[in-house]
Amino acid sequence: MKRIVRLSLWILIVLVGIGSAAIAQYHMFNPATITGEIGIKDVGPIMGGAIFFYNADKDPMPTATKYWAVPSFAFPVDNNAHFKAVLPEGNYYIAAVERSSGELAIPPADNEQFVIVSDAKGNPKKLNAWKDATIDLGSLVERAQKYSPALVGKGITSVQGTLRDEGGVPVEGIMVLAFSSPNMFQLPLFVSSPSDKNGKYILRFARGGKYYIMARRTLAGGAPTVGEPIGIYRSGEKPVAVRTGENRKEINLTVYGMDVKEFHH
Repeated sequence: MKRIVRLSLWILIVLVGIGSAAIAQYHMFNPATITGEIGIKDVGPIMGGAIFFYNADKDPMPTATKYWAVPSFAFPVDNNAHFKAVLPEGNYYIAAVERSSGELAIPPADNEQFVIVSDAKGNPKKLNAWKDATIDLGSLVERAQKYSPALVGKGITSVQGTLRDEGGVPVEGIMVLAFSSPNMFQLPLFVSSPSDKNGKYILRFARGGKYYIMARRTLAGGAPTVGEPIGIYRSGEKPVAVRTGENRKEINLTVYGMDVKEFHH
């Protein structure tokens, strides 16, 4: 059966942005201000990059090997390794990546150093940010962890497939995002690394469940621009169901340009 996703649907899609610009969209009263420096053990300071804050009471823990969870907040790290975060009251896990691209919350690339702020046992360390708090974390130095975007196997929950355009040509450089709602108004829960030259992607999750899947080049949010390549699994009418520890294959998406009025899937 042919399904049609009309352009008017896409105009409704407004994702909350990632980074300091997102803060204005939260009605925060008496926020906490977190400052500090971040570095990599045996390497040196992170000279430019991004620092991530995950809601410890809601978000999955950050991990370098099992999945990439989209953080609740992301802020830049400057060229002197300094950062400043303004957060609502809550508990947070912290991670960071050294990069020069200016992108904040996308998964680390192969050549980027990734760290997780951890306790003495190597587990993600929890930060409590209370109302009106001004917290200087000082100098955080953590061991670099190798992010593995293509890792699948025992203990990994994932879906994988191929992104193609309307002519069947593989589409490179597109991320695949997972949402809990078909409206896709909120931040995605998980995101893949960009598709490879053959259009292949792997999207991993913290646990099994039902996820609505969308392919897009950016996490920045807002309505899609004219010509922006986007695809939705089964037109957003049906989620992908995956069991914990399962690797589902052939979850393929057709990527369309936004300069057409209708999308046929």
